[in-house]
Amino acid sequence: MKKEKAVVVFSGGQDSTTCLFWAMERFSEVEAVTFNYGQRHKLELECAAEIAKELNIKHHILDMSLLNQLAPNALTRDDIAIEQKEGELPTTFVDGRNLLFLTFAAVLAKQLGAKHIVTGVCETDFSGYPDCRDIFVKSLNVTLNLSMDYPFVIDTPLMWLNKAETWELAETLGAFEFVRERTLTCYNGIIADGCGDCPACVLRRNGLDEYLVKRDQGVKQ
Repeated sequence: MKKEKAVVVFSGGQDSTTCLFWAMERFSEVEAVTFNYGQRHKLELECAAEIAKELNIKHHILDMSLLNQLAPNALTRDDIAIEQKEGELPTTFVDGRNLLFLTFAAVLAKQLGAKHIVTGVCETDFSGYPDCRDIFVKSLNVTLNLSMDYPFVIDTPLMWLNKAETWELAETLGAFEFVRERTLTCYNGIIADGCGDCPACVLRRNGLDEYLVKRDQGVKQ
């Protein structure tokens, strides 16, 4: 374990919870930060707080409500449908979200004396979101270091994993059942397996099914 401190950008979802366990295994101190940006389901904030409390992780919730005002989207507006049209970004994409989240996480991290910022962004299963790409994270990492003259490292343990591999990582970390039963990924605000119909649930379920088949095959061999 590194004798260093990390701040995890934490939503209480599958990816960020897996990242939280990943960070807990690697760093001597871990804190989590969740952003209140007027998301449709306040349950996301409650879920994140409950998980952090259970894992004895210090938890910060920062007000990012201005993002709601500037970037209307399906995650913050009941009157905007969750959909993705060919050739267009999904209506769940929030302009500037990861840019702002990581920037504010970095400001917090510096105050806490933490050099590592851990985020669950992923370029393999990223729904076309431009701010989940590796090139964006690397670019922002340089910008943050220059802007605050501080040696930040943005860790992205899921960057090149698909959802099945993310489930496998959770298993490796001893967190499979916890992630499966306690996290909130569903756009309709249903914990664990979710509604089963929204894009987030479909992606999560397909990855889970793929991993379980692989795990079962490994057990039989």
